[in-house]
Amino acid sequence: MALITLTSDIGHQDYLVGAVKGQLLGMDQGFQLVDVTHALSPFNYPQAAYVCRGAFKQFPPGTFHLILVNLFDEKPEHLLLVRHHGHYFLIADNGLITMILEEVPELVVALPLPRGALRNTLLFTQVFGRAIQGIQKGRRPEELGDAGVSIHVKNPLRPQLGNNWMEGQVIFIDHFENVIVNISREEFEEQRKGRSFKIVFKRDEVIDKISETYADAGEGEKLALFNAAGYLEIAINKGNAAGLLGLQGFAEKSNPGNTYLANRLFYQTVRIYFE
Repeated sequence: MALITLTSDIGHQDYLVGAVKGQLLGMDQGFQLVDVTHALSPFNYPQAAYVCRGAFKQFPPGTFHLILVNLFDEKPEHLLLVRHHGHYFLIADNGLITMILEEVPELVVALPLPRGALRNTLLFTQVFGRAIQGIQKGRRPEELGDAGVSIHVKNPLRPQLGNNWMEGQVIFIDHFENVIVNISREEFEEQRKGRSFKIVFKRDEVIDKISETYADAGEGEKLALFNAAGYLEIAINKGNAAGLLGLQGFAEKSNPGNTYLANRLFYQTVRIYFE
C-alpha cells in the first residue's frame, strides 16, 4: 500500500484536487492519500520549498511525495521521479526539488510524457501514478525513465550575512498571520557566536530575545521564536503579526529598479544585528 502526500498550488475553487485524487484511486484503491496543502501561492518557489521541506521529513521512508507545483513554468518535456534518503518525490523539472532538499538528489529519473497527449495536470498525475505503481511492483526507478537526465537547479533562498548582522526574507505567513523567515536556528546560532542581538524589521520594531512559546509574551505583544520546522518566526501573542506589523511574503521576482517592488521589499525582510 503506497503512502502518497499531495502538495499543490491548485487551490480548492474547482474540481481539480478531487479529480487528481479520483484518478489516483482509480489506478489503485489501496493508495493512501494525505493532503499537505493545495493553497500554495503560484510561482512562489521559496514558499513551496519551505512547506514541502517541513512536511516530508515527518513521513516515514518509502513515502511518495506528489508535488503539483509550478507545473508549467516552462514547457514540460518530461517529469521527474526523485529518490533521496528513502523518500520518493514526483515533481516537475522546474528547479523546486533542489530548493526542497537543499542539496543534489541521490537519484533522478526523467519520466517520459506520452507523445501527442495534451499536457495538463491530470496527465501528469497519471504519469506519476504509473511510476508509483512501478516502484510498488518492485521495479527500479532507473527502469522507469532516463537516469542520465540533467535537471533544472534552483538554489535555496539563503539569508545574507555580514560580520555583525544577518538578513532574512519572509518566506511564509501562516493561518494565524505568524511570519516565518528563512533563518534557521542553526544559521542564527552560528552567526550569533554567543553575542547579544536585536531583531529589527520595518523602521522601529525590535525584538531582543528568543521565546520558547507564544505565551512567553503578554497578550498583544510581539515575540520571536523558532518554530517546529526550525525557522525564525515573528508573532504577536493572540494577534496577527503580518497585518499588525506590516510584514509581507517575499516576492521572488522583485525588480530592484521598480520603485513599488523595492518598497515592498522593505516589508519582506528581517535583519538581525549582533553586539
